[in-house]
Amino acid sequence: MEINTVLFALGLTMFAGLSTGVGSALAFLAKKTNTKFLSLSLGFSAGVMIYVSMVEIFAKAKIALIAEHGVILGNWITVASFFGGIFVIALIDKLIPSFENPHEIHKVEDIENSVENAKKRKLLKMGVLSAIAIGIHNFPEGLATFMAALQSPSLGIAIAVAIAIHNIPEGIAVSIPLYYATGSKKKAFIYSFISGLAEPLGALIGYLILMPYLNDTMFGILFGAVAGIMVFISLDELLPTAREYGHPHFAIYGLVAGMIVMAVSLLLLM
Repeated sequence: MEINTVLFALGLTMFAGLSTGVGSALAFLAKKTNTKFLSLSLGFSAGVMIYVSMVEIFAKAKIALIAEHGVILGNWITVASFFGGIFVIALIDKLIPSFENPHEIHKVEDIENSVENAKKRKLLKMGVLSAIAIGIHNFPEGLATFMAALQSPSLGIAIAVAIAIHNIPEGIAVSIPLYYATGSKKKAFIYSFISGLAEPLGALIGYLILMPYLNDTMFGILFGAVAGIMVFISLDELLPTAREYGHPHFAIYGLVAGMIVMAVSLLLLM
C-alpha cells in the first residue's frame, strides 16, 4: 500500500479526532450554546454515517466477502461482521459508567452554573474521566475513518467530517468541568485536545496490528464491522444527543439532509 495513501488516511483521522478541541474552544468563546445548530449538525452527522454505512460500506464488505467465500458464506460473514462491530462498540459503551459517559449533553452556559453545583475535586474527576471515556470511544472511530480512507479517499473524507461534527460536543463535555476544577482554560483545552489524539492513535495501532493480514477477507470483515460501529454511534449517541438539545425536528431535518448530501456525493463520484 502506498505511503501517501496511509498518510492521507492518518491525516483524516487526526482531523476528526482533534475536532474535540473545536468544542473546547467553543465552550470558552461562545456566551450561549446554539442548540438549533447543534441539533441540526449532529442529526446531519448521523444521516451521513447511517447512509454511508448501509449503502456503501456494508455493500463493499459484502462484495469483497462474496468474491472470496461465495454467496452463502460471504453473506453470513458480512452480517456477522456488522453485528460484531455493533457488539464491540456497545461493550465499550457499557463498560463506561453512565455518570462519566461523555455523551451526556453539555452546554456552554453550564460553565456559569457548574461551579455552584459541585466541588472542584468532583469536577476534576468528572473532566478527567470524560477525557478518558472519549479517548476509549475514539479508538474504534479512528480505525473506522482510517480503514474507509484506505479503501476510498472520498469515503474517508465524508466519514471524517461526520465524526468531526460528532466530536465537537465531546470537547465541551471535557472542557467545562476541567475549566472550573483547575481555573485554567489552557489545561482544559489540552485535556480535550489529548482525548482527541486517541482517534489517530487507534487508527495507527489498528493498522500496525492488522497490516500483515490485510487482504480482501480482512478488508471485508473490517468494513462490515465499521458499518456496525457507525450505525450504533448514530443511533445510540448522535440522534439521542441531537434530540436532547431541545429541537427534535431539527435533528431529523439534519438526518435527512445528511443522507441526501451523502447520496448525491456518492452518485457524483460514480
